[in-house]
Amino acid sequence: MAHSGTALPVTLDRESSIPLAVQLADALRESAATGHLRGGDRLPSTRALAERLGVSRTVTSAAYEQLHAEGWIAGRHGSGTYVTTSPPSDRPIHRTVPGEAAEPVDILDLTPGVPWAAGLDRAAWRRAWRAAADAPPQSRAQRAGLPEYRAAIAEHLLRHRGLLVGTGSVLATGGTTAAVVELAGAVFSPGDVVAVEEPGYQRAVQALLAAGVRVVGVPVDSEGLRPDAVPAGARAVYCSPAHQYPMGGRMSAARRVELVERARAEGMLVIEDDYDGELRFDVAPLPLLAALAADVVVHLGTTSKILTPTLGAGWMVAPPAVASAVLAYRDRTGTRPSPAGQRVLVELARHGDLGRHIRKLRRELSERRALLVSALEAGNVPVLGDDAGAHLLVPLRSAADERARRAAAEHRGILLDGLARHFAGTPSEFGVAIGYAGCSREALRDALDTLVGLLR
Repeated sequence: MAHSGTALPVTLDRESSIPLAVQLADALRESAATGHLRGGDRLPSTRALAERLGVSRTVTSAAYEQLHAEGWIAGRHGSGTYVTTSPPSDRPIHRTVPGEAAEPVDILDLTPGVPWAAGLDRAAWRRAWRAAADAPPQSRAQRAGLPEYRAAIAEHLLRHRGLLVGTGSVLATGGTTAAVVELAGAVFSPGDVVAVEEPGYQRAVQALLAAGVRVVGVPVDSEGLRPDAVPAGARAVYCSPAHQYPMGGRMSAARRVELVERARAEGMLVIEDDYDGELRFDVAPLPLLAALAADVVVHLGTTSKILTPTLGAGWMVAPPAVASAVLAYRDRTGTRPSPAGQRVLVELARHGDLGRHIRKLRRELSERRALLVSALEAGNVPVLGDDAGAHLLVPLRSAADERARRAAAEHRGILLDGLARHFAGTPSEFGVAIGYAGCSREALRDALDTLVGLLR
């Protein structure tokens, strides 16, 4: 079937800097891609189309030649020009990335792991990005990370975590999970056993499993991971001693010493995930395992919980042999953490904005936690977890109870996280984890009565 010039969805802008032939080719290509034109449709001749559009034949001929070269149209001797390609379906399909919402959903997200990004000083944020953009483009990759970023992290660790390290001991990473991926590729071999907290951080678990590492769950209680339950022969132990994720407890001093002594005696590495160690409200931030035993501890930190995942920046402090293995891995694979987020962090630290934000963050989250705990306890809802971080846990009796409470909450417009999914093996404890950093304080306050009613 032939299409007339007026039927074709072609609009040419004679004021545009884009040549008319390019505009015409783009319009016809889009028509073929979206189904307005289909395979077998006959197009007007270049002369007829030029007359109908009020352009020279040079324009239409150039457009047809381009589309012919791309395979969208073909000429048949003595018959005319035809569209050769049909779209894959009757209408265009706009796909979203799996796991990402196609449209914003009107729901209050109280799942853990979301930072208080709204609390960032926007003027400081813009200033840091502008200053970061002043740095000249790199011609060579910095496998260990930008020296100024590593120096800023060394200063941060001393001020906020009490860890004295030199700039040369710090490696930039893309965050804690990215660091675990690198450790799995650089240090471990397929079949190596790595003990993990059960329940624990499943992204780290999946990173280890993807590298062929054998993962063995170790139970946790109110004092954190149980070192006596770590299997003999384990190559490493992955844990979050300052604020166990997701149960919220802290590893006792006695267990810290026991874990370090086992690591030294048996040649194990201890991977310390300090994902929110700066955020303690009842006492000063707890000392790091890395300060106790730098020879066997790989310390991991991240900006995603204290600032925002936008930066994609974290850090690693490791024994020299481990750090060398990670750098060799980066050389082999051509990977490195992106310097853009590192530059922004440097500028935030340079002007004191990083320290100011962390102090403000502690005050804000402490008040939010107190608000939430007070409401839950007044409603006779039990609460687990130290006075720290950005989430707490409400224990429940069974998997069915957990599913029912989460479903009821979602029906009321509140998204909660379940404890069962944080087990690498068969879940043995159940509950809901409530994050209180990602929403506004007003939204959290407005949801309290509903939360207590759902969890009582």
